[in-house]
Amino acid sequence: MKDLAQRADVVRAAQGISARGLSPVRSGNVSVRQTDRPDSFLITPTGANYADLSPGNIVAMGQDGGAAPDQLKPSSEWHMHAAIYNARPEAQAIVHTHSPFATAIACTHRGIPPFHYMVAVAGGENIRCAEYATFGTVELAKNAVAAMHGRKACLLANHGQIVFGEDAEDALDLAEEVETLAQQYWHVLQIGGPQLLDLEEMARVVEKFETYGQQ
Repeated sequence: MKDLAQRADVVRAAQGISARGLSPVRSGNVSVRQTDRPDSFLITPTGANYADLSPGNIVAMGQDGGAAPDQLKPSSEWHMHAAIYNARPEAQAIVHTHSPFATAIACTHRGIPPFHYMVAVAGGENIRCAEYATFGTVELAKNAVAAMHGRKACLLANHGQIVFGEDAEDALDLAEEVETLAQQYWHVLQIGGPQLLDLEEMARVVEKFETYGQQ
């Protein structure tokens, strides 16, 4: 397969969400935009035990939902992945998890405000929470795209979190960072709530993140 390397990347990231404690064994999903077909993507199959996942199990499909025959069924959240790829050309990989603290915050229908400068890692002064919709629906996909406007991540009300990155590993790292921020924010709420950074400071931090880590 020409796309074998990308399929292997999806497998590693899918196993990584479990290894990093970001989702139980069968929850969450991962996809990557296909290098040679930008209007198509590779996604984890629905209900798979990621410990047993192999590159051949990864499902290839178009943003319109079309998929070649003789494949496993794609993740039930394929609508959300397709909508993000369609809306955000810079998105090359997507990770969706039910990580504990991000999910807990999302169940209050709160986003993550600028309590810490690292919130800017998601691309803006806050991390929004998308409005609730039933999992696997077009409505949820639309809500996620709206909440991610100008951002690389959002929480999903009563559900979890979703992020995109430059590749599968980058997206996985961002999902872990969002979970860390959610955990820190949860702890801050236990002691009376945060002192928030102002929008001017967050704008400075967002600008600095544009070149952070580049050598």
